[in-house]
Amino acid sequence: MAKIKKGDLVEVISGRSQARGGDRGKQGRVIEVLVDQNRVVVEGVNYVTKHVRVGQTQRGSKTGGIETHEAPIHVSNVAIVDPETKKPTRVGFRTETVTKDGVEKTVRVRYAKKSGKDL
Repeated sequence: MAKIKKGDLVEVISGRSQARGGDRGKQGRVIEVLVDQNRVVVEGVNYVTKHVRVGQTQRGSKTGGIETHEAPIHVSNVAIVDPETKKPTRVGFRTETVTKDGVEKTVRVRYAKKSGKDL
């Protein structure tokens, strides 16, 4: 089961600090998970400039120029944010029984672990 999924709120925990022009400490939602590359794309984090060749659409309008968009960041450099404390935390799994249409089923559920400082 994946620890980080699309739509999760995560925080960048490594890299250059924001004071030095980096993204460490920024929080954002996961837009995309690239499983085969172990990377995630986070909203508002790791912006890169991309030069796109000028072209034309069917209507004749010009496309291209300089665009900025989010680039992937490695999964190990982000941590899920605990919804209660709004701080980065580790993720655990536990089994719960779910009743659906009268049938009980045991499923694994993600939960945010409490760090030693929060106890």
